[in-house]
Amino acid sequence: LPYAVARYVEHTGDDSLLDETVPFLRSEPLQDEEHERYEPTVSSEKSGTVYEHCVRAIERSLRFGEHGLPLIGGGDWNDGLNRVGDAGRGESVWLGWFLGDVLRRFAELCERRGDIERASRYRAARNNLAASLDEHAWDGQWYRRAFTDDGQWLGSVRSAECRIDAIAQSWSVISGMADKDKAAQAMRSFDRELVDRDLNVSLLLAPPFDRTEPSPGYIQGYPPGIRENGGQYTHGAIWSIIAWCQMGEGDKAFELFNMINPVTHTRSPGETRRYAGEPYVMAADVYSAGPRKGHAGWTWYTGSAGWMYQAGIEWILGLRRRGQRLHIKPCIPREWPEFSVTYRYGGARYRITVQNAAPGAGGKPGLIVDGREAAYAADAENGPYVELRDDGRDHQVVLTL
Repeated sequence: LPYAVARYVEHTGDDSLLDETVPFLRSEPLQDEEHERYEPTVSSEKSGTVYEHCVRAIERSLRFGEHGLPLIGGGDWNDGLNRVGDAGRGESVWLGWFLGDVLRRFAELCERRGDIERASRYRAARNNLAASLDEHAWDGQWYRRAFTDDGQWLGSVRSAECRIDAIAQSWSVISGMADKDKAAQAMRSFDRELVDRDLNVSLLLAPPFDRTEPSPGYIQGYPPGIRENGGQYTHGAIWSIIAWCQMGEGDKAFELFNMINPVTHTRSPGETRRYAGEPYVMAADVYSAGPRKGHAGWTWYTGSAGWMYQAGIEWILGLRRRGQRLHIKPCIPREWPEFSVTYRYGGARYRITVQNAAPGAGGKPGLIVDGREAAYAADAENGPYVELRDDGRDHQVVLTL
C-alpha cells in the first residue's frame, strides 16, 4: 500500500488521496502454530486516513533480524518462501531493497506534510538498512536472497539450490541503495546465470529447489523449472528490464523486453506449439524444464501486464508523467535511429519524436517544443520535460539524444 500510494502521488502530483478516510480491517492475531487463515473481510469500527494506513504499515515492517535486514516472516514478494522465516529469525534481502525504496518515497511525503520527525527517522532507517545490505548481503559476485531460520543463506554461491535469485539483483539497482560497482556486477551475474537465450526465458532463480532441507516453503512443491521454482516468473523478470534502463543499458533492456514479449515466442508453428499461450497477452510464467519446457503458464495475468507496460513506456521509451509535466528520458537500443509517440492529455495531443544521434555525429542533445528550444536537463532524475496543457491543440516535440 505505501509503495502504490507514493507512486500515485508521484505521477499525479496530487496528495489529496492521503487525506481520504477509510476503515481498518478487523481480524484476530494468528495463533502460535497458525501460519495463515482464510476468513471473510470484516471492517473495523475504527477508521483512519490513507496516510495513517500507510505509516502504520511501514512502522510494522521496521522489524529487523540479526544482520539488520527485514524479517521475512511467512514470505515476501515470493510468497512461496513461506517457511524461510516463520519461526521469526529469517531475513529477506529483497525486502531490504524494497523497504528502502518505500522509506525514501515516504520520507519525502512525510516532510511535505510537516511530519518532520518521521521523515528523519525513515531516512535514518534507510541509511542503516543500506549499510547492513552492503555488509551482509553481498556474496562476492551477486547479492544473496534471504537468511533462513536455521541460519543458512539462500542465493549464495555456496548454495546447492537457489545459488542466485533475479530480484535481489534488479532491486539493488532499482532501490538506488547499492554500491554502483556491486550493483553492476550483480546485474552481469544475473545476465550470465539466469538469462537462457536458447529457450528465450529469464529465470527467477537457479538451480531450482528440489532437495533443500529444511524446505523453504511451498515453492519446493512445484517441480523444478516450474513457476517460481526456477521458471521464468514474468513479474520478477520485468524488474530486470527496469534495472537495465536505470543503468543506461538500452541494448540489454530491449533484448530482455523482446525475450519476455509473448509475440517472440510464437513466430513459427513450432514455437507456437511449444509456447501454447496466446501471443497477445502476458503469461505469469514460462517453464524451463521437463516435458513442458518453454510452455506458458497462467496467461491473462494482469500484474505482469501492468509492469510490462511500465517497463516499455516509462523506462525504454522514457515517458513519465510527473504532475503537469511529461518527462522524456529514453533508454533505447543503439540501433534505433528514432521513434515517435503521440501522447494525449485531455483534448491536447503531443506528437513526440525522439532522435538517437549516432556517436561522433557532431550533434548535441536538445529539446524543441513547438519550434522553440526548451530546457534539456532541467531534472537530473527524470530528464527533460514538457509542460502539459489541456488546450485542445496539437503540439510538436523533438528530442535529440
